[in-house]
Amino acid sequence: MEKKLQEGQTDRSGFPVTVTGFKWMIAGVVLVIVGFVLMSGGGSDDPNVFSEDIFSFRRITLAPIVVITGFALVGVGIMCRPRKKKD
Repeated sequence: MEKKLQEGQTDRSGFPVTVTGFKWMIAGVVLVIVGFVLMSGGGSDDPNVFSEDIFSFRRITLAPIVVITGFALVGVGIMCRPRKKKD
């Protein structure tokens, strides 16, 4: 059953997120997971000994940048518009 649209209206019955948007979102989720994995570790085996490994470049700088980039990619995937078909 086709819906007749008046002039100037658009058909919004389709799913709002496109395949390209899903790819961006999946890439973003993977980056977030990688960022949290980079952040992990650095603890000491002995609770009485302090370990300086928690202040490494990887945990303090690189991992948060990777996580924020992942969240940004998820946002891009959500906001990604489908391309208009040329007739």
